[in-house]
Amino acid sequence: MRLLLTNDDGIRAPGLAALAAELAALGEVAIVAPDRERSATAHAITLHEPLRVEEIKRNGRLYGHAVSGTPVDCVKLALVSLMPEPPDFVVAGINPGTNVGTNAIYSGTVSAAIEGAMCGVTSLAVSIAGPGEPDYAGAAAFARRFIQNLLAHDCPKGMLFNINLPDGPAAGVRGVRITRQGRLMFQEEFHKRTDPQQRTYYWLGGRLPEPDEGDDADSTAVRQGYISVTPLHYDLTDHAALDRLRSWSFE
Repeated sequence: MRLLLTNDDGIRAPGLAALAAELAALGEVAIVAPDRERSATAHAITLHEPLRVEEIKRNGRLYGHAVSGTPVDCVKLALVSLMPEPPDFVVAGINPGTNVGTNAIYSGTVSAAIEGAMCGVTSLAVSIAGPGEPDYAGAAAFARRFIQNLLAHDCPKGMLFNINLPDGPAAGVRGVRITRQGRLMFQEEFHKRTDPQQRTYYWLGGRLPEPDEGDDADSTAVRQGYISVTPLHYDLTDHAALDRLRSWSFE
């Protein structure tokens, strides 16, 4: 089995290292990740400058490839140019901080998994809540067990999953919930400031409100101490509106 690992926190992120260590038990692991943090880049790709690739070694051995681009760039480059054979799974993470509700739309972690699924590879995005010390090893172990479940149930290729774990040690997790993507939205505010040249600039801040969406929503499950597993797709069509629009006359 071959697995492609990536993230949006950079190739030196501890969550990525935890995934690599755990998933090596399943097969051959290839790491292709951004050379620096690329959080909240969503599905951005690099068009107007070249992508640079650097081999990163640890203990004298190849650890992975660092790419001067976005998480989606990394997946594209790995599948087309860097991997001699396509992977069986793409795993993105482990992201420090949940990607629930509308945050999943902005997330570079989730978008990397979406790109893998678009290319026909079953893909996982894995994130863990804060503000405590993330249990990356526990999250990585769950990712391994989840992949083993996918194999045992002979799931179709190209499926896409957004996995979010609660804060704290994995031993304290109350269980697993299969959830829907909620509508929880970051409450944004822009802080207006002045630089030393007396020019005005704005710095984005805000907070994630308390979830209030029902027990089947991703944010609620995580807040209640459960692992949230949300199957996603990248079809943006509003299927409920199709028949209604088809009944309209545009003449």
